[in-house]
Amino acid sequence: MPASRQNSPGTTPPLVIGWREKVSLPQLGVGTFSAKIDTGARSAALHATEIRQEDHHVAFVLTLKGRNHHCTLPLKGMRRVKSSSGHAETRAVVETDVKIGKHILRMEVTLTDRTDMGVPMLLGRSSIGHDFLVHPTRSNILSTRKRKPA
Repeated sequence: MPASRQNSPGTTPPLVIGWREKVSLPQLGVGTFSAKIDTGARSAALHATEIRQEDHHVAFVLTLKGRNHHCTLPLKGMRRVKSSSGHAETRAVVETDVKIGKHILRMEVTLTDRTDMGVPMLLGRSSIGHDFLVHPTRSNILSTRKRKPA
């Protein structure tokens, strides 16, 4: 499995990804789900409810495809984030691997209730770095496609 791309900007051309891609969170074992790639957003955000700090960890519930996943990750810190609607809130920050296609990126992710959003995860520009170029009209470019048997 390829590791995350650690190239300096300009050494290799970036990979093209869609504005929406299937991702997975290997450390949480929750399977694949859709994430929106948003270069207008700075950081990554993951849908979480029942968020509670437990010493140096944060426990939360991640609901995907109607199933509740009870998750725990080390707490990296707290960050004040202003949403696109202008609402500011303080969010728990965790660090985890995010798999996009065959590529794994280590990134900081804030936890917030994204119930009213179209997808459970948002990946901002600092999350994807210089590794990817976002195609604004295509979706699931790197996602594995299931082929029907011939």
